[in-house]
Amino acid sequence: MTVPRHPEADCARDNTATVLTAMRELFGEKDLTALDRYWAEPYVQHSPGMPSGLDTLRAAVPDLRGFRWEPQRIAAQGDLVFTHSVVHGWAPGPVAIVDIFRLENGRIVEHWDVVQDLVPPEETVSGEPMV
Repeated sequence: MTVPRHPEADCARDNTATVLTAMRELFGEKDLTALDRYWAEPYVQHSPGMPSGLDTLRAAVPDLRGFRWEPQRIAAQGDLVFTHSVVHGWAPGPVAIVDIFRLENGRIVEHWDVVQDLVPPEETVSGEPMV
């Protein structure tokens, strides 16, 4: 008996692997050639403080000091990959970030994010951690 393949699930799995590898190589290893392997122009950036285009990332990454991207949750649907992460070195203190990546032909072509200062659980109203 042959198990049916689910193209959308395969696409989501492949896109998740691409995003995780791309982010590790670019931000963790500071390998700017990752932009050529995993991103594509036109790269549309929806983050309010950054313009579209890969030149922005190319210029920003070398100056990041102490940057650590720690994904805690990952979900994918079709051409979208969502990560919920703790990030150090992007802002003065640690932040919680939800990133949404859209991929086309296996490459990242669009990005959205929501960034919040990371508040310790004992300082939240609910007492629950943010991430």
